[in-house]
Amino acid sequence: MQRSSSTTRMLSLLLAGILLAGPGLTSAAQQPSKAPTKKRPAGKSAAAPAGPEDWTQWGGARRNFTTNSTGLSGAWPAGGPKQLWSRELGEGYSGIVAEGGRLYTMYRIPAGIFSKAQEAVVALDAASGKTIWEHKYDAPLPDKVNIEYGPGPHSTPLVLGDRIFTVGAAGHFFALEKATGRPIWSHDFQKEYGVVWGRGYSCSPLAYKDTVILTLGKKGRSVIAFDQKTGAVVWEKQDFDYGPGSPILINVDGEEQLVAFMAGEIIGLNPATGDLLWTHPHKTDWGLNISTPVWGPGNLLFMSSAYSAGSRVIQLTRAAGKTAPKELWFNNRMRIHIGNAIRIGDIVYGSSGDFGPAFFAGVDVKTGSILWRDRSFSRAVSIYADSKLVLLDEDGNLALAMVSPEGLKVLARAEVLSKNAWTQPTLVGTRLYLRDRKVIRAYDLG
Repeated sequence: MQRSSSTTRMLSLLLAGILLAGPGLTSAAQQPSKAPTKKRPAGKSAAAPAGPEDWTQWGGARRNFTTNSTGLSGAWPAGGPKQLWSRELGEGYSGIVAEGGRLYTMYRIPAGIFSKAQEAVVALDAASGKTIWEHKYDAPLPDKVNIEYGPGPHSTPLVLGDRIFTVGAAGHFFALEKATGRPIWSHDFQKEYGVVWGRGYSCSPLAYKDTVILTLGKKGRSVIAFDQKTGAVVWEKQDFDYGPGSPILINVDGEEQLVAFMAGEIIGLNPATGDLLWTHPHKTDWGLNISTPVWGPGNLLFMSSAYSAGSRVIQLTRAAGKTAPKELWFNNRMRIHIGNAIRIGDIVYGSSGDFGPAFFAGVDVKTGSILWRDRSFSRAVSIYADSKLVLLDEDGNLALAMVSPEGLKVLARAEVLSKNAWTQPTLVGTRLYLRDRKVIRAYDLG
């Protein structure tokens, strides 16, 4: 959609900063089947549990917005699904991670007369919503950070072993003791690297072997890896400008690769060293590549953005030890703004729209053909479980739906949150956890 005035373009810039994540993006198996199989979270050595998967990072156990949950009811009462609990939480779009009966997320505490603005990492009891512990720290934002749509935090925590890794909007990076919230080590990206992000930091941490990987967008250290135990820098490489999205891990014909959506391109790196393997252009207005790329069978990598961009698929092939990207298609009719996409079979589903009308759509991943569009929801985020989609649109409407190459069939729908409900839902078993800028709530979808 063309923006006809400078005012509209400025609003576009402002809204872009509110990432769902985190955003934001584990394992090479990013492709859900029609009944997703259980796979362990990246970095965990234990076998996958027999029961429902924990939601330990941005996008869930496989970082692709799918889970092995079953038993979701195909119908809800007139008032919506059963609410288990609700409580005020505070400002922020940080996603909710869940493990072992606890929830972890982040929120912001406004400055008072005698206090600075702070951010808080909080652990909640998943059964009641009650606070178990909080880690608070001063987090003033530089004047140049635009907070019209909220000051964050935007990044989603990563739970790994006995630790939780978090990054705030001002670039405070912590490794915390999962049981108590006690800091183990930390970095201040502003002070150490001189980096400031115009809308606040939003990349969600990614585990690879003994490291945690983040994007910085600083020359010489566009992407950076830290030792999980000590916080020491393992590698820092590349000169690409910062993009708000979160990285993923993929497997290209037996080789693990790190994929990062930067400001003007998508890149593949060796996750052990940070060395560049390949790059492919994907330009938007103002360098705002926000959504998480989607990897799947056929070595196909889907990416989508708003801001005069669109969607494209590249195919990655390896020969003689090198990886080559080949663009299969591009169109600007599918533009994912601050939401996510999910691939099921050969169809990618997601909410397309930036500052005009939005529609939920199905796109053929091999050809780019738009199979259908549904205008039942405003801009929405989604997760896939039990052969169903759970959708949450920005107006706070929650829905359960079936999707196919033929269209979207809504099974149940209810209004559960207020506007700017941009945070990705979290599903563990039949328990759904949601938040907007005021409250956090738990529902039973069984």
